[in-house]
Amino acid sequence: MKETKEHKRDWRYRLHEVIYEADTPAGKTFDIILIIIILASILLVMLESVRTFDAKYHQQLLVAEWIITLLFTVEYIARIICIRRPWRYIFSPYGIIDLLATIPLYLSYIIAGSQMLLALRALRLLRIFRILKLARYLGEASQLKRAIAASRVKIFVFIYTVLILSVIMGTIMYLIEGSEAGFTSIPRSIYWTIVTLTTVGYGDIAPQTDLGQVIAAFVMIIGYGIIAVPTGIVTSEFTKQRRMLDKTHSNTQVCRNCNADVHLEGAKYCHKCGSLLNE
Repeated sequence: MKETKEHKRDWRYRLHEVIYEADTPAGKTFDIILIIIILASILLVMLESVRTFDAKYHQQLLVAEWIITLLFTVEYIARIICIRRPWRYIFSPYGIIDLLATIPLYLSYIIAGSQMLLALRALRLLRIFRILKLARYLGEASQLKRAIAASRVKIFVFIYTVLILSVIMGTIMYLIEGSEAGFTSIPRSIYWTIVTLTTVGYGDIAPQTDLGQVIAAFVMIIGYGIIAVPTGIVTSEFTKQRRMLDKTHSNTQVCRNCNADVHLEGAKYCHKCGSLLNE
């Protein structure tokens, strides 16, 4: 009985190493194959949306999609059974994405057109960061997140200022141009101001008077300056974060106990639950 339990623990441990880890050759191979299948699935969804192609190869596309869906179903179940606390994975961002990427074809027999949700599988390509071990980029992303959080008050004040400016300039343009030039209301004039400030310029509304065109040129020039402001705010905070954090999270190991990842390089214990990473 003891040998059976030991054998059961061993095969789950080996399965966990293959599915969740990118440090081992088997784990890296598994994730690369998984990404290829995901890309193939997304391609199938795109081809299915082409009516002429779908009309000619509908049956072949359906069979291929069912094969991929079954593979993802097996993978999803395997991810659940090889960890000690399955609900940690099921309700994690990756777990939710994996589920949403698996069920659409099943739902298509209940809800018409839901198979198009299969394009959600593109989100699973986020795993490529683990496979390629882009630790530097993962660390940079973490620092950028903290920089944005630290500068949120400044960004809020900046956005508030832009909104006030848009209301003022939109009201002025409504008074100057009027409905004849397309400025039929203050909200529509504010829409024009925002589009102009962001340098998008759809061209669906344009000032006709000389004074209106002068103001439009002024708004455009301000728009170029406005674009640089949030960039400078975040860059300043990002530089501070770089000084505060020299080490990056480059360890791709996933804890079997709590499913936590992003451990420090060389870590032996989970930073979340304290369990030994290499049991």
